[in-house]
Amino acid sequence: MIAVVIVGILMAVALPAYQNSLIKGRRSDGMSALFDVANRQEQFLLDQNTYTTDMRELGFQVDPMVSEEGHYSVDAAPCTGGTIATCYIVSATPIAGGAQANDSRCGILRLDSSGRKTATGTRQQECW
Repeated sequence: MIAVVIVGILMAVALPAYQNSLIKGRRSDGMSALFDVANRQEQFLLDQNTYTTDMRELGFQVDPMVSEEGHYSVDAAPCTGGTIATCYIVSATPIAGGAQANDSRCGILRLDSSGRKTATGTRQQECW
């Protein structure tokens, strides 16, 4: 009986830490997708002299595009106070009901055309 209690206590401590590690690891899927879109935006700018909000114009199958591991939906928008011709913000939003939907620490990951990385969660400074 004592062994069962000890195992229960260990599980109560270890399981949340393990789940947080999994969430943190899956964030790399969103970050990778953001960097991929940003690279394609810069190439699109060189070719078309503008950025785009349509992920299909960047070579993805759908708009918004879904990250490689399927944890994030990624889309672009004009930056605040600017137009899509001059700047963009790319956002990786956890897919509703997916494994990252409970990532309250970072929430939506963002990368803009000037390279600034932000997030919407409770621990934004730890996300990148």
